[in-house]
Amino acid sequence: MKAVTWHGKRDIRVEEVPDPAIKEPNDVVIKVTSTGICGADLHLYEVLGPFMAEGDILGHEAMGIVEEIGPAIDNLKPGDRVVIPCSISCGHCHMCGMELYAQCETTQVREQGTGAALFGYTKLYGQVPGGQAEYLRVPEAQFGPIKVPEGPPDERFVFLSDVLPTAWQAVAYAHIPEGGSVTVLGLGPIGQMSARIARHLGHRVIGVDGVVSRLEMAHRHGIEVIDASEVADVPGEIRNRTAGRGTDSVIDAVGMEAHGSPAAKIAQTITGLLPDAVAAPLMSTAGVDRLAALNEAVDCVRRGGVISVVGTYGGMRDPMPMLRMFDKGISMRMGQAHVRRWIGALMPLVTEGSDPLGVMDLATHHLPLEQAPMAYEMFQKKANGAVKILLQP
Repeated sequence: MKAVTWHGKRDIRVEEVPDPAIKEPNDVVIKVTSTGICGADLHLYEVLGPFMAEGDILGHEAMGIVEEIGPAIDNLKPGDRVVIPCSISCGHCHMCGMELYAQCETTQVREQGTGAALFGYTKLYGQVPGGQAEYLRVPEAQFGPIKVPEGPPDERFVFLSDVLPTAWQAVAYAHIPEGGSVTVLGLGPIGQMSARIARHLGHRVIGVDGVVSRLEMAHRHGIEVIDASEVADVPGEIRNRTAGRGTDSVIDAVGMEAHGSPAAKIAQTITGLLPDAVAAPLMSTAGVDRLAALNEAVDCVRRGGVISVVGTYGGMRDPMPMLRMFDKGISMRMGQAHVRRWIGALMPLVTEGSDPLGVMDLATHHLPLEQAPMAYEMFQKKANGAVKILLQP
């Protein structure tokens, strides 16, 4: 089959690789019909190379048709249309019983000290072959795959794999009071949907980004926007719009590669030049992130407010403004999305004809799988108005 494979920093290729096969009784294999490129995939494209191996298959946002099932599977049959959650969880362990599916004890990557395995996402999360491919082996399929109806286009459902549950969790973790306000930092796919979900739930939403196409997309969905490329003091502008206080909550949808952290950028660049055998343990114990967005979140949130971190961070020695956070009485919550936890709330919204979350207005580009290298470059550079790219095998 054809698959998108990693071969080094900014070196993404589409290659012929062996077809996946059933390995465990609870496996299924699906024929992928749509698969997304996530902002988190760009971390593999740039920063997290020391945790990759040449030929790793990328991608953790996929949906398709069940082709083959393992002998223990009785909840699915060939021909079923399914969305595959980005994290792999069993549904029956202690953590899954608490609906903390991204911490599943059955698939935790204990040798790395991390949570549930993820599709297509480094040795840190199990090095499971990903979904940017023609076929995908799905472990723990007695629980993970989400059945969706025939008929509507993939675009209605594919974002249930990651984008929508991650955004819903970001809003839930933000604990916005009824009729309250939230700043969303970063209007990539997760930020876009976090903003739309918060607005759908009745909150005032201010979105911040410096890319015109992203600002325009948010604006047409009723979001107040601030152009960070034009406003020198974003926290000051937020306070000006909120009676001097700041918003009740802030969602950081940017993460570790935020602009405006030159020292951390240099550290990341130097680490990226080291041999993987040296760089990986260094990043695991002493890595630093570019924290401009997180520091901005601390300044934007009101006293006693909540910061919800949904952007990916990877540093182990990140300096935090603890005095400022303590003085302001800030609460913070974060973590990988517990995808299946939020599907019950999301499914009626993605199947509703009026499309209240605008899922049909998120993907800006639909490209064949063969064009993945160009798609990664375009998404990384935010070129051609790229907000979200879907690949069709």
